[in-house]
Amino acid sequence: MTSNTTQQDAAVADKAILAEHAYADERHLAARQSIYRWQQPRYDLPAIVAEELAAVTGTVVDVGCGNGTFLNHLRTHRPDLHLVGLDLSAGILTHLPPPVLVADAQTLPLADHSVDAVLALHMLYHVSDIPATITELARVLRPGGLLIASTNGDTDKHELDQLWSTAAGHILGLLEGPTRVSLSSRFSLEKAPGYLAEAFTGIRVRHLPGTITLTDPAPITAHLASYEAWAHLSDVPFHQTIHHATDLATTAIETQGAFTITCHGGILTCHTPGTTPPAQAR
Repeated sequence: MTSNTTQQDAAVADKAILAEHAYADERHLAARQSIYRWQQPRYDLPAIVAEELAAVTGTVVDVGCGNGTFLNHLRTHRPDLHLVGLDLSAGILTHLPPPVLVADAQTLPLADHSVDAVLALHMLYHVSDIPATITELARVLRPGGLLIASTNGDTDKHELDQLWSTAAGHILGLLEGPTRVSLSSRFSLEKAPGYLAEAFTGIRVRHLPGTITLTDPAPITAHLASYEAWAHLSDVPFHQTIHHATDLATTAIETQGAFTITCHGGILTCHTPGTTPPAQAR
């Protein structure tokens, strides 16, 4: 994972970019999700989240629900739960069944202590004030309520970072080009426990390492292109760099048999201070 500049960090959390471009619809998110089809071991993240919610009853709110991947799984496998989806983008919510609301994670339209569990899956790096947002998530949870968050580690997909930098360098006539924008670095798997400890207890990290092996460069092209909302921060012609990165990946596949990407994601669970009912105790 690359380290962002201050300008890149601000853009990753820019509400207009997020709602009107990056997540105006599900296209870019789906491209980033799709590359995991080739990961081994293969993790069923919605099923893992459902497993973590096994002892939870009542209301579960998915903050930053995106295209509803987790909500849809829970609606099928946990119909007993009252599920609510919230997202900053109205466009990405278009095809999701209600109840879903357009809302900012930093000012949730929910009463104090009104929710039994909150999901914050691959989204806390997109809020401008991470500590304040975590405090807000804790506010709406009842005492002993469960938070499930997810993100990627600092070394996640570093081969794609290197591929981008190499391609950009070739275009600019440099040995090493500028790094691409990182989405996860502001709230990486390594940083997340420190942030969460300010408002939550019993933090548990479930690491989900894996390897993606590709014999076709198309998923790489789609993944890199999914960062189009931040193209203006690339310091290099965005689409030209993607095209050259595709050529480099194709060459690697032809000479080495495959292009390999190392993944390091994870899920964190924790509770608000207070009494956890016996049914939810872990």
